[in-house]
Amino acid sequence: MEALEPIVSFWIGNFKVDITPEILIQWAIILILFILAWWSTRNLKIKPDKKQVIVESIYETIKNLVYENAGEKYRDLIPFIGSMAVYLLLMNLVGLIGVVPPTKSFSVTVGMAAISFVVVQGYAIKKHGFGSYLKGYAQPIPIMLPINILERVTLPISLALRLFGNVLAATFIIELVYESLGKIAWVTELVIPVALHGYFDIFDGVIQMVIFVMLTLINIKIVSEH
Repeated sequence: MEALEPIVSFWIGNFKVDITPEILIQWAIILILFILAWWSTRNLKIKPDKKQVIVESIYETIKNLVYENAGEKYRDLIPFIGSMAVYLLLMNLVGLIGVVPPTKSFSVTVGMAAISFVVVQGYAIKKHGFGSYLKGYAQPIPIMLPINILERVTLPISLALRLFGNVLAATFIIELVYESLGKIAWVTELVIPVALHGYFDIFDGVIQMVIFVMLTLINIKIVSEH
């Protein structure tokens, strides 16, 4: 894995801040999502137009995902799960336009996994209180404490490694194919990789997003009900 080369670096006290290409891509995705969210939710009507139908379809899909896997009492998770799903999906699909997916970077996947971990624990604390949350680590019997702690810690590690490994492997395969085809004829690069992009960028990108989101949602439910 190549080391990240920062575009710009600056210091805040003794802390060095590096602005890498992955960060810029994520900022661009966030900006695009913000503009789309603002534009698509303007002037909502009782009788929806085509734009509103698409927005409502996306919302219904995410709502059904939460309801079917966690239950209606977890409806307050819809904004978080929906935002995470769309954000991860766009990060995985930018490879289609020739941009290296940010999720190829381990630091990005660790950041996303850390967000999931904080939300999972924070939701349980919000629902039951900090005292009851701590008691949950000793359930069903106190001897289970080390195992329960290990189980909580392995979630972000598993999420980060799974997403990072799959996206990195897919990116390497695509790069090797282009490098090999380039030695034959540049024309071959226009046709042959199409199927590979369809699988590694679209299919695998969607699958990895679904796995990440589903594991996060299921763990929120499990931990909050433990």
